Formats: sequence, structure tokens, C-alpha cells
Amino acid sequence: MFLADRPARRWWIAAGVTALALILDQASKALVVAARPSGGGGGVVSVRLVRNTGASFGIGAGHPVIVMLTSAVIIAVVVVLLARTRGTAMAACLALVLGGAVSNLADRLIRGPGLGHGGVIDWIHVAGYPATFNLADVAIRAGAVGAAALALGIQRLKRPRLLCLGRAGQ
Repeated sequence: MFLADRPARRWWIAAGVTALALILDQASKALVVAARPSGGGGGVVSVRLVRNTGASFGIGAGHPVIVMLTSAVIIAVVVVLLARTRGTAMAACLALVLGGAVSNLADRLIRGPGLGHGGVIDWIHVAGYPATFNLADVAIRAGAVGAAALALGIQRLKRPRLLCLGRAGQ
């Protein structure tokens, strides 16, 4: 069976996770842009439309070429790591990072004011958190944390072994 082949199965899982992260992020951004929320909503989580020309937390705003080149390098590194990984869980985590990074880079390339000068659409605001973010950012962070945990060997919690005292009556 085609998907029984582990490398092929891993590739399909990675492709699916990458596509899912990209599609969900771009669809959510399209909905938010169409709704044009005012951003005045209260509560712990609210929707605010922000166009971020920098990287995370607005770092590098005003330097779109540097931010785009950095994004492209990160994407290339993730693709290389993804090609070299043997674990399905690691592949899924790297695919989350890849999908989020590609989606944010797509915003920079295709959104106004022009090619290569667009801003990433951020729209999730959490009270007390210093930045507004999007689903791509969530995918990038979740994938990075998962990949780091796997790389550090925290793949699963080990069950504590019960001390076996022997057979009853001994």
C-alpha cells in the first residue's frame, strides 16, 4: 500500500499539515479583511485588524526586504530539516512552521501597497499580550515548540514503573 511506506506517509502528512495551516490562515485573514472590524471589542480575546510590516512583535518594520529575505531563509531551512527528518511527529511540527511561514510571506508578497511591501494581516488580540497575531503565527509557534520538545527527547511522558515485589505469598 502506498501510504504504508513510512517516508511517503510522512511526506503526505507534512504536505497536508502545511496546506491546512496555509489555507486556514489565509481564509481567516480574508474573512477579517472583508469584515473590517473596528477593534474596539472587549473581553479576553478580540478581533483587531492590524497590518504588520515587520516580523514578530513588529521587529524590522520599515525594512520589508530584510524581513522577506529572512522569512525566505527560514522557509528554506525548514524545508531542508523537513526533508531530513525521519519522525512523523517531527515532520508534522516542521510542516506547521512551514505552512505559517509561507502564509505570512505570501501576505508580504501579494498584499498592498505593492509587491514585496505588503503587511501581514494580524487579527487576534489577547488582553495582556503585547502583540496582535494570526493563525500562521499560532502554527509557527506551536510547530516550533513541538519540534523543540521532540528534539530534546520529550516525545512522550514515561509511565512510572510499578515496583514488582514478586508473587503473592512469597
